[in-house]
Amino acid sequence: MKKLNFVGLIGVLLVLSAFTIKISMDWKIADNYSVKFKGVEATGVFTELKGDFIFDENKLSEAKFNTSVAVSSLNTGNGTRNKHAKGEKWLDGKKYPQIIFTSKEFSKKNDGFEVTGTLEMHGIKKEISMPFTFKSNTIVGTFKVKRLDFKVGTMQGINKKVANEIEIQFSVPLTKK
Repeated sequence: MKKLNFVGLIGVLLVLSAFTIKISMDWKIADNYSVKFKGVEATGVFTELKGDFIFDENKLSEAKFNTSVAVSSLNTGNGTRNKHAKGEKWLDGKKYPQIIFTSKEFSKKNDGFEVTGTLEMHGIKKEISMPFTFKSNTIVGTFKVKRLDFKVGTMQGINKKVANEIEIQFSVPLTKK
């Protein structure tokens, strides 16, 4: 009878440890994250980032990044510029309140990782790839987006002063759920 209880206890511990391993891959966004953008005549930050992260560098097939930034949280440091950037002719935050990224595939690279997925901005979805590193529970990366691919603004009149290619830099510290 004692052998049966011992075997049962080991079985329960193995099952519970499997759930612990799964849970330890789930992350939530910690404070002090940063999402910056820069280009000619367009620099600033987004201050509202939400997302779900499942990541274990040894199990990339199970990894997922589903994130969004609120267009309303855009801050260029200039009130008039913020209003224009969030307005109908640019990001149209009332009609498209979120910029969303949904991952599809992860791969290991020499200097870190790469995630490929769908970026949805201004009602348009495009597949993009983002290189990133994962060190000290922080995801850090830089990638570029062509705003005209998402019909953000135009290259007419004063709008042509803003670069088509915008660099996005992110640093997202994570804590385990």
